[in-house]
Amino acid sequence: MGPVAIRRMRLVPATAELVRAELTSKVALAEALGAVVPANWPPEDWADVLPLFLEFLEGESQHVGWYGWYGLLTDAQPGALVLAAGGGFKGPPEDGEVEIGYAVLPQFQRRGYATEMVVALTAWALAQAGVERVIAEVKAENHPSLRVLAKAGFQLVGEGKEPGSLCWVFQPE
Repeated sequence: MGPVAIRRMRLVPATAELVRAELTSKVALAEALGAVVPANWPPEDWADVLPLFLEFLEGESQHVGWYGWYGLLTDAQPGALVLAAGGGFKGPPEDGEVEIGYAVLPQFQRRGYATEMVVALTAWALAQAGVERVIAEVKAENHPSLRVLAKAGFQLVGEGKEPGSLCWVFQPE
C-alpha cells in the first residue's frame, strides 16, 4: 500500500521499516520518509505507541494502514515535504468499526490539516473490507479536536468509554 495524496498533504502508512527508522532517530525517519522532520516531532502520545505499532506491523503486511499514518505537508516549505501530523487507527476493524486518532504539531495547527487528514483516513477506512463506521473518542475539553470531527462529518453520539470523553461516529448512509 502506498501513500494517499490529498489536497495539501501526502499520507504515508506506517510500515515496520518506517517505525524502526523513527525509533532510531529523527535523521533516520527523515531519510526514510524523504521529508523534513521538525525538532518537536513526535506529537504528544505518538512516541508512546510506536513500540506497539512495530509489534503489530512486523511480519504482518495486512496491518499496514491500521496503526499509523504520517502526514507530510506539501505546502509548508517550497520544494520539500514536511512531517507535521500523525494519525491512524487503533487496529483493524472489529464488528465493523475502527477508532481513529490524530495529532498535528503545534506550529501547523489551526490550518485545517487535521480535518483533511481525518476526512482522508475515514474515507480510506470505509473503503476497506469489513468497515461500516469510524469512531473517535475525544476528551470533552479538547475543543479543537471536537471541531475537527464536526467539520469531518462525524456525529456526536454520547459519552465515550474513558471518563470525560465523548464518542463521535462517522457512518455512511
